[in-house]
Amino acid sequence: MARKLKSDAVLFSTTLVLLVISMAWVYGASVTFATEIKHDPSHFVIRQGMWVALGMVGLMVAMKLDYRLFRNRTLLLWIAGATAVALVAVLFSRPVNNSTRWLGLGGLGVQPAEFAKLVAIFFVATVLERRLEQQEPLEPGLFQAGVLLTVFAGLIMIEPDFGTGLVLLAAAGTMIFVAGLAYRWVLTAVLVLPWPLIAIMLYEPYRLRRWLAFLNPYDDPLDSGYQTLQSLIAVGTGHVWGKGFTMSVQKMFYLPEAHSDYIFAVIAEETGLVGATVVLACFGLIVWRGLRVARRAPDAFGSLLAVGITALIGIQAMVNLGVVVGILPSKGIPLPFVSAGGSSMIVSLVAMGVLLNISQQASATE
Repeated sequence: MARKLKSDAVLFSTTLVLLVISMAWVYGASVTFATEIKHDPSHFVIRQGMWVALGMVGLMVAMKLDYRLFRNRTLLLWIAGATAVALVAVLFSRPVNNSTRWLGLGGLGVQPAEFAKLVAIFFVATVLERRLEQQEPLEPGLFQAGVLLTVFAGLIMIEPDFGTGLVLLAAAGTMIFVAGLAYRWVLTAVLVLPWPLIAIMLYEPYRLRRWLAFLNPYDDPLDSGYQTLQSLIAVGTGHVWGKGFTMSVQKMFYLPEAHSDYIFAVIAEETGLVGATVVLACFGLIVWRGLRVARRAPDAFGSLLAVGITALIGIQAMVNLGVVVGILPSKGIPLPFVSAGGSSMIVSLVAMGVLLNISQQASATE
């Protein structure tokens, strides 16, 4: 009789907790804005429920599909090519808030950059896994991975979406480091990479203003420093126990993007240190269990894939939370599983499904 595969119950349960938090606070944080702008207090929470439902379908499918099916290099190249085409096509779409990040599909907006992050992780895992299993030097594989990462990150930054491009590179870089990259290459990357990133930041004046506002938001409290200051007010006034669910003041048109990028600020204001700690603990659990899955994976491909997915979720959470509490400049990175948004929610849940599938395959070998 075949052994029943068991997925990581802690990972799955923690994800469900974050989804419940998402539904509750997307509604609470958006109700005033939705009533005023959309004339429907449930507008954003209904859309969020739809994205969560689609994402859960993707999670369940990913849990059932053996992750090793995606080791096929030809299949991945076709998927990567289609993703690159989508990233180019989005540059010609209608700008929203001075950015071209969304492709319209049936009246819904889809962000190809979110899907590119997951495709990049699969591709890098495939390249590195072959080198590790054949005990060959990593450098030739790094060139192949580097080409795809440069194309993806470059197209994403042109949108412009500097933050998402950096997250993609950081997650892939974590995988490459874990695979055993020689320290001389790590040191070279540390010394060389900051300079083109600084040049990109200085090329666009708004990025420089954002950086200066991060260093001292009080210099321009009504413009470039406004978001940071309003977020800090929300977090600070929550104290230990918070003001109570739906009792946030900052969501009343003071804090921009209260139901998406800055949803953690509203959670901290309404539930205080206690609620904020619960959210932080959830992401801590996901990172811990994700690395545990990586260590127990039955092969190098699964291990690298688990590292990449864990890094992707963990880095995005770290950047979002860092922006909210003012220790990082504003990046427009959503909080995985929590912020309002379709593409991010679907990709995060599908990625979690893959991670759960790796844990299932690991259980079969124990």
